[in-house]
Amino acid sequence: MSKLSRADLMSLEQYSTARKQFRARVLEHKRQRVLTVGPNTSWCFEDRLTIQYQIQEMLRVERIFEAAGIQEELDSYNPLIPDGTNWKVTFLLEFPDVEERRIRLTRLKGVEDRCWVQVAGFDPVHAIADEDLERENDEKTSAVHFLRFQLTPAMITAVKAGADISVGVNHENYQHEVRPLPKPIRDSLRGDLV
Repeated sequence: MSKLSRADLMSLEQYSTARKQFRARVLEHKRQRVLTVGPNTSWCFEDRLTIQYQIQEMLRVERIFEAAGIQEELDSYNPLIPDGTNWKVTFLLEFPDVEERRIRLTRLKGVEDRCWVQVAGFDPVHAIADEDLERENDEKTSAVHFLRFQLTPAMITAVKAGADISVGVNHENYQHEVRPLPKPIRDSLRGDLV
């Protein structure tokens, strides 16, 4: 997938006019790309459209209209677009209660490194987590992580041929999996690969 440039983005005025329709399109698209794994994690498989939406929203909220600021957002978010040989995931740990979240994030240190995807017939591929910056400290993990799952050419061929895909988390304090992914999600992820 090609990276986004300033030419791919709407101005703040254009986005204000198009936002309702664009947002509806993105939310419909995300239905095929967001997965709950266990009771407390969501995986959003990012792609060019989901990242374009994220950038447009950041520009809107922060009222960024100058070229340097726009480029800074592009530089921050473009690495989250898959490059044809991997899947990139925004991994969310969700605990609505503040006190429970504090306790659970302490117990889930390292969870981001225990996430995996598996193409049927192959060994699981564990996440390469938080390549942009460290999101965990000595006390706890973060509620948001960015994951990359790098696939081999043989795995890509199998996915393109329709192989099942499974995902999971194998942490001592959180063990859940989805085996296999629902067909609409699998089909959407197949489109990320070249």
